[in-house]
Amino acid sequence: MSTYVFPGQGSQRKGMGRALFDEFPGLTERADEILGYSVKKLCTENPNQLLNETQYTQPAVYIVNALTYLKRTKETGQVPEYVAGHSLGEYNALLAAGVVDFETGLKLVRKRGAAMGRIEGGGMAAVTGLSRERVSRLLDQHELTEIEVANDNAPTQVVVSGLKSGIAAAREVFESLPGGVGFTELKTSGAFHSRHMVPAQNEFAQYLADESPRFNAPTITVIANVDAKAYDVSRVEACLTEQITQPVRWTETIRHLLSIGQEQFVEIGTGRVLTSLIERIRTAEESG
Repeated sequence: MSTYVFPGQGSQRKGMGRALFDEFPGLTERADEILGYSVKKLCTENPNQLLNETQYTQPAVYIVNALTYLKRTKETGQVPEYVAGHSLGEYNALLAAGVVDFETGLKLVRKRGAAMGRIEGGGMAAVTGLSRERVSRLLDQHELTEIEVANDNAPTQVVVSGLKSGIAAAREVFESLPGGVGFTELKTSGAFHSRHMVPAQNEFAQYLADESPRFNAPTITVIANVDAKAYDVSRVEACLTEQITQPVRWTETIRHLLSIGQEQFVEIGTGRVLTSLIERIRTAEESG
């Protein structure tokens, strides 16, 4: 049995999903109706570089991930035993598990992307060569209070998130360290998975309260970003709301899946970033 993993924001690129939109015309048309614009044109032409703006990125990635999953299941006739998604990708994991249908998931993602996209003045950066614990200690030691750990992607790849001034200050600290520590600013429009997203979190929580979307019990085990534990239907709203400000515990997620015997991981979407991270986690586990 296998685990399917779904990438999130950052996996977008011009041309993604090109062959999928015509293969699934009904879902593509419905997506256009919900969004108010052509997702095919957005993904294949990227007019005015909109594909890199959060309110457009998130629906586009969700749709391409969803159609990729449908194509794979149609071709293979198989479904995974477990699913997990990185940040935004978690909505696709919930879709695969039947917790949400395509339209409900898209409406949630549209609202999430719009709310997060309105929070300006922040940024994110990937730190390579250090553990999450070491990064957290350095943030404390240097009083870098404007930023915090956002993603624990692999044993030696951590993403920090916060105000742009804090990201700039952190660059000086991490680039001064010996041993080839890397510090790379990411192409994101905000300080995702940090306390700076609280206004977006509140807006999203209000949307859930007002709209009361239907959530079903998962038919496939979904591992949550916020605590690397399995979803049940009673905590879907809480997990999705908390996820906006809480770190993505990707290393813990993969370690948990490896510990219960999952060996085959299939990345469903654009690119192979998660596949690379999983291999790094697996290698670290095997080396002790």
